[in-house]
Amino acid sequence: MATIEHKKRVKAVTAAAIGNIVEWYDFSVYTYLAAMISYNFFVSDDQLTSLLATFAAFAVGFLMRPIGGFLIGVYGDKVGRKKALSLVIIMMAIGTFMIGILPTYETIGVWAPILLVFGRLIQGFSTGGEWTGGATFIVEHAPNERKGFWGSFHMVSVNIGMLLGSITGVLLTTFMAEEILYSWGWRIPFIIGGILGLVGLYMRFNIEETPEFEAMKEEQEKLLENKEVNTNEEVKEPNIWKVLMYTYKEALACMGISVFWTVAVYGLLTYMPVYLSDILGLSEQLGFVANTLALILLIILTPFAGHLSDKYGRKPLLLFATVGTLILVYPLFLLMNTVSFPLIVVAVLIFAVLIASFNGPAVVTLVELFPADVRYSSFSIGYNLTISLFGGTAPLISTYLVKATGFNMAPLFYIAFAAIVSTITLLIINFDTFRIKAEQQAKKVIQAQAK
Repeated sequence: MATIEHKKRVKAVTAAAIGNIVEWYDFSVYTYLAAMISYNFFVSDDQLTSLLATFAAFAVGFLMRPIGGFLIGVYGDKVGRKKALSLVIIMMAIGTFMIGILPTYETIGVWAPILLVFGRLIQGFSTGGEWTGGATFIVEHAPNERKGFWGSFHMVSVNIGMLLGSITGVLLTTFMAEEILYSWGWRIPFIIGGILGLVGLYMRFNIEETPEFEAMKEEQEKLLENKEVNTNEEVKEPNIWKVLMYTYKEALACMGISVFWTVAVYGLLTYMPVYLSDILGLSEQLGFVANTLALILLIILTPFAGHLSDKYGRKPLLLFATVGTLILVYPLFLLMNTVSFPLIVVAVLIFAVLIASFNGPAVVTLVELFPADVRYSSFSIGYNLTISLFGGTAPLISTYLVKATGFNMAPLFYIAFAAIVSTITLLIINFDTFRIKAEQQAKKVIQAQAK
């Protein structure tokens, strides 16, 4: 029996991860190809101004994440995680393919950036339901004693998607002439990403719903049959009022923890190739190579960090990442600003170690904050609000800080700010308080499984 359950778990996590890889490949190539996109859609005599406009469009996509996260989250809490995850991958494929075939500013004028923003809005709506849904799906399939380890594979799949986007950037900048790359070559990753969405959709159609969700729905049906629903608020269908009132403390804790995470991922990893090439003057090819090496190390270390969190607890590793970043961010930016490629690689690899320490325990930490009956929707609100405010704007703010101050290392101030916020949050919150509340729902799950 244990072997069968393990095989089911591996199949479910693999299918969720493959879909996640496709989603994050689709989403990340926009940033990696920002220079080409700015050239084709945001015409300006000043390169930094064009780049700012491109990252503004990137940030606009994040405005849809809280909306998409909540609406898809309510759908996922009501009809199931599997159906919700199938829906979001369809939407992401449409938005990505659309960007790949859009006419440029030279062809249709101002309609080109407008349609580009529309494609980003579709991507943002989809991603709002993808990240939290995938995290919930994987953690709910995991055994209690290894949720940190299994949950870490959610971030592994995200980083693999970003890695594939970065590798695509390396290949394009290495083997394609610059004039062709800027003319039409940049479209290739978007078109491929849209097509790959069909692969992810097939995988998600062939996975089982999470045991925790099925048991919860079974218990709710029994309560409804016994007419106990009127005296039990927790089994009502999810709605915005219930989510905000019932889980606002959890959402605030989620936001405080996630500030560092979102800025680290989007202000360091995703933005790094552009920072190295457009700000520091490194070749685009070397910028992609450095970022690719960081992502590979991140993929290797994240499951190890998840395993350590199962053994020693979530908070020590999370604090190691935030405090370590606060201490090292200035010297690491100094290393990068030497514009020596070996020193740049050392810096980005150290950043990767710190982010991996957060990646490992963070997924299960955030999922475990929320009760199962409104987990998808309430988790989506807290996390997606944070990533919209801090993560999606990280490349824009980083570029603006450099332009406004003339100081190439200015992005470090934003990263340090995020590390301080999350460190304070981790020091003052008590995970046990949230876990006890969530376990009240888990007791219903156990009762239903026993019956």
